[in-house]
Amino acid sequence: MLRANLHDFHRLVLTILALGFVAGCEHGPSDKPVKTKFAGQYPIKVVCTTGPVADMLRHLGGEHLAVTGLMGPGVDPHLYRVLPDDLDRIDAADIIFYNGLHLEGRMIEVLEEIGERKRTVAVTQQLVESKDKRLRKPPEFEGYYDPHVWHSPKIWADCVKYVTSTLIEFDPANRADYESHGKMYLEQLAAADEYCRTELNKIPAEQRALVTAHDAFNYFCVEYGLESMPLKGVSTDMEVSISRMQEVVEFLVKRKIKAVFVETAVAPKIVEALIEPCRQAGHEVIIPPPDRELYADALGSSKSGADTYLGMIKTNVDIIVTALK
Repeated sequence: MLRANLHDFHRLVLTILALGFVAGCEHGPSDKPVKTKFAGQYPIKVVCTTGPVADMLRHLGGEHLAVTGLMGPGVDPHLYRVLPDDLDRIDAADIIFYNGLHLEGRMIEVLEEIGERKRTVAVTQQLVESKDKRLRKPPEFEGYYDPHVWHSPKIWADCVKYVTSTLIEFDPANRADYESHGKMYLEQLAAADEYCRTELNKIPAEQRALVTAHDAFNYFCVEYGLESMPLKGVSTDMEVSISRMQEVVEFLVKRKIKAVFVETAVAPKIVEALIEPCRQAGHEVIIPPPDRELYADALGSSKSGADTYLGMIKTNVDIIVTALK
């Protein structure tokens, strides 16, 4: 009876947190220890937050994992709150993977609560623990790291290595398969990195700038030699200041940048507001058509070509190169 009451209590806490009615609450400890080794029936039930994380686990797990992603195409992880239906998936999961680095900002309390009774893994944890020098700390993000590391295939490859080792630790019986799948995926990521480098080098030096709604592409720009000029900071929840809008307009006019880019999870009006001020200053700048939006924080639909991580990387590169070269 005590076990049932505690379980119901945890469900209630998660529901309250997910709906955002309170900032937090005090409660007793869970009676279920966190599982460090899988001892159930296959396939292992895995719940992931974002599309890139879910796609990674599908590549690494093969037939051993049944992967469920909580955030579908076009969903903004910065603003996402766990829905009541998600709680059933979370409760049934054997292990949970999420991006970390405060990407899932409004889910943090839920993930911390879950972590008290279930294996919960941030795929970026090793980057933090090793104090990876590639991690950046934007001053406007309250001391947190920029979470958009997946836009660098090289950094994402290190996350893949960490998740592979985590799966081996959690399910040592299938070590050989996880290692094999991990090796193949790392080879694909290396090929994606080379594709990015080759294609983006086709952009003239004076056009190598990426103007977007929010600062999702800094790792991408650092890796491939573009200048990142976002209107917002790293979170879509931030407001655009008038001074920042003017700064970006002046940058576009001075550099004669050909195009600015809308993101699938951000309202297009933010970027569209740049067009008229540039025109009034004597410079015409374009926005690629609606089916050529960049995939910043979410993967695309099954018909987009960006429904996998590798597809998302290629699609973004093709859109950027076509608009700027």
